[in-house]
Order: sequence, then structure tokens, then C-alpha cells
Amino acid sequence: MKRDFSLLSNHKFDLLVCGGGIYGAWTAYDAALRGLSVAIVEQNDWASTTSSSSSKLIHGGLRYLESYDFKLVKKSLVERQMLIKVAPHRVWPLRFGIPVTTSSPINWLRYKLGLMLYDWFASDTSPTMHHRHLNQVSFAKHFPTLDPSTLKGGFTYADAQTDDARLVLELISGAMNAGAVAVNFSKMTQILETNGQATSVIINDQITGSEQEIYAKQIVNATGQWITATEQGHDWCRMTKGVHLIMPAVLKDEALLLKAKSDGRVFFMIPWYGCTLLGTTDTDYYDSSTRATVNASDINYLLTAANDYLKKNWSESDIIGRFAGVRVLKQSAESAPSAISRDWELKTAGNGVHYSIGGKITSARQDTTHIIDTVCSKLGIKTPCATQDRPFPWAPQDNFSSWFSSKLKKCIQLGVDAKSATWLIRRHGTRTNEILRYIEADPSLARRIIRSVPFIFADLEFCARTEMVMHLDDLLRLRMPLLILAQLTTHDLQQIATRIAGIMNWDDATINTEIAHCRQQWLHH
Repeated sequence: MKRDFSLLSNHKFDLLVCGGGIYGAWTAYDAALRGLSVAIVEQNDWASTTSSSSSKLIHGGLRYLESYDFKLVKKSLVERQMLIKVAPHRVWPLRFGIPVTTSSPINWLRYKLGLMLYDWFASDTSPTMHHRHLNQVSFAKHFPTLDPSTLKGGFTYADAQTDDARLVLELISGAMNAGAVAVNFSKMTQILETNGQATSVIINDQITGSEQEIYAKQIVNATGQWITATEQGHDWCRMTKGVHLIMPAVLKDEALLLKAKSDGRVFFMIPWYGCTLLGTTDTDYYDSSTRATVNASDINYLLTAANDYLKKNWSESDIIGRFAGVRVLKQSAESAPSAISRDWELKTAGNGVHYSIGGKITSARQDTTHIIDTVCSKLGIKTPCATQDRPFPWAPQDNFSSWFSSKLKKCIQLGVDAKSATWLIRRHGTRTNEILRYIEADPSLARRIIRSVPFIFADLEFCARTEMVMHLDDLLRLRMPLLILAQLTTHDLQQIATRIAGIMNWDDATINTEIAHCRQQWLHH
């Protein structure tokens, strides 16, 4: 994956996609596989805002049953099952516990009926994905981090987990392999029209400052919160903010779905890269021009909600990392943000530009097939969707569990610890072989970068070399989320930046600029 802004010039594309999050990535991938000439541009880095700020779940949305959004749950569960099958390295099953306590707002029978319905909607799943009921003793043993004094028992059920930013990156890689031109740090600044119809756009190269006019027969805007900066986008969309905190590990390999006692909202505690992901909040957000930030009330809400269940309370000093994202939802008169539907729609403006509104990571592939069907019908092309049941770009051809076991064994033989090896294989799929060749040439690359986080130096160098990294925080937040999984010091940043400076062609001044930016954006201590 090499960034080459010049590939955008001297060419009329069938489709230009603006926005490099999950919706833009699936749109470009499907279109390229259907044989369209495609360009995709993103003003920052791939998945740099909403699509790297999710709860990292591929799930049906158990809580949507409460609002009777059965269609969305069914659609998401079908998609979840397909993704587990076609991308086993990228999407893997994760069991969740739901405690039933003396103060639970929902009684045992309602949980039971809801989970039976959830299993029924995911009808083709194996019995290992079905829900189970556990008595008080069993549930407390499963989740020893919970305060047992109010526990009456609970349920477990299955959904799935991913690394959202790497999911997007793999789809961008797949689109490029299918012939698409993909360029990050390229901002659409103007749409040009002929006879009232959009025919080209002006793109600004955020690295060099140069501009380029790109001609395209069809244009899709999948820029998420930036759609709301336009007058029509403001009428179409409502934004809400979601905050997550990274906390110390208190779970083994199962997650928890909990309800905040203050307002009854669902939140999660999820094991992720050896830490605990705590989130999310859901509050209205109004400023489309900026990145969302984590404030004191967000932190207080999540810690209070978690501490109502935990045996040993968390305090602010336990927070390892934090991040916030903006969800773009369909405009709604609902007063509570959490009551707004997460479903998706496609809007087409008078000038022919298509806008992707709302949606969620789990169902994005299905939604974007409608975008490309619409684009193809405008172009007079009758090619069907190419992503359904298609193995992911980095998925192994062989039986996954035997392939995974052999790769794990090879990693361990080369000196990679078992946890880092597991995450390495999940992060890179079939490209793990290339990273192992780095270690064969230099065994010291098998070591962890930071002792507490399961990322190794070979992974760092591979990402810097091959994954279109432009800045230090592209590498340390999006390619491998070290900036939120560890409390890095300026010294850590200096060592990492110096290590990759040769690969990135950075001089001392650039290294200092990159470190200063990371410190300002990400270091909270």
C-alpha cells in the first residue's frame, strides 16, 4: 500500500468515493471488484475518526430488541455470521455476560425471551453461539471482577469482535488490489458542476498542498460528520458522541453487557489487546468541524456506571487511554440519542452526488451494496454485488484453525510471546508470513515495543513500511493503537520515531514535529 497522489490525475473515474471510513472502504472495495474504475480519497488517515472510535464489535445489537428494531437486528446478525466465516482472522466470536442483579430493571424472563429471539434471528449459527443461563455461583465464577453481593445469576450470549481501524485498512488494501486508486490525506474542497450535475471535484493534497481536479461519472460522499457541515446534510443528519475508556484488564476472554443505573443505557466492558474497553456514552454532538474529545462528565458517567457493578472500584487514576467518536445518525425527533435508529439510508442530492447517512460497522457491507447498485444503474452496468460471501483480502485459503495453529507455532519458535503472536495473526492474516521474515533476518524484532501491550517491533516496522503511514500517530493510534493502550512517555515516542525515521525518511526536525503532535493530541499525563 503506497500513497501516490499523482495517480488521481489524467483519468476519468467511474466512481469517486470521498471518505475513508468503513462505509467509504466497503463502497470502494465492492465497486472495484465489480470492475468500475474507482478512486477513494480521505482528508486525514484511513478510519481516523468514527471508524476507529467504535466499541470494536461486530454484533446484532441486542439492545435494539428493546426498541423493536427487529429488521436491523436480523440484518446485523446475518452479516455477523458471514463476516465470522469470510474473515476469521479479522472477526472472531466473543461471549458476553449479562448479570441479573437484585436491582436489575429487566427481570429474568424478559432477558430469557430477548436472548431466545436473538438466537432465532441468527438462525444459522452453531450451538456454541447460543445463549446460556448461569446460576449465581457459576456467573460469579465466570466474572470474578463483579461484586457478588447483588448477583442473582445471569446469562451469556455470543457476538463478535474486531479491530475497527484494521478492518477498514484491509478493505482499502483489497480495493487497491482490485484496481482502485486510494489516497489518504487528500481533502475534497469543491464540487464542480456542468448543467447542474456534479462532474468533478477539487482535491487538495494535505501533504504537499498541491491541488488536483478529479473527473468522475459518479460521486459518493461517505465523510460522516463532515456531511453535516453542508446545509442539506444538517437537515439529514443528527450527530451523537460516544466515549470509551481503556482500563486495566479485569476480564479473561469474555465481555460484559451492563446497564447504567443512572439512566438505564447499555454499556460494555470488553477485553481488548490485554486491557478492558469501557464504553460507550451517547450524547448529542453539534460541532461537525472538530474531533470529539473526552470530557470530565463522560469519564464520570462511565466510571460511575462501571463501579456500580465492580468488586473493586476504578478511579480516574486507573485510566490508561481514552477516545471519542461521532456517530452520524438519520435525523430524528427522538429526544434521547440512544433511542435513535442506527439504520442507514442513501440520499441523492439534486446535482447527482450520493450521500451515505447513518449505519453501523456491522451492517456497512450490506448497506454499501445498495450504494454501488445505485451507481451501477446510473452507469448502465448490470454487475451484481461482489462482496457477499467473499473471503477477505488477507484471509487464509486453508482451514482457519489449523492455519492459525501452525502460524502460532512458527511465531513462538521465532521468539514471539503467545499473546503477541495471537494478535499479530489477527491483525495481519496471511501477511503474517512477511512479518516473520523480518524476525528471521533480525531476531530482536520479536520483542514487544512496550512490555504491557502485545505488539512487537517487527509489526511496527512492517506497518511503517507497507501501510501508507504518513505521521507518527497514524502508526501509533490507527495501525497499532499503542497511544490508547499504554501511557507512552515522550521518551517512548522518541525511541519509536527514531527507530522508524529511516523507513519514513524523517530528519531530526520532522521527528520532533511528529512527537510534539502526538504529545499534544494523545498524552494525558
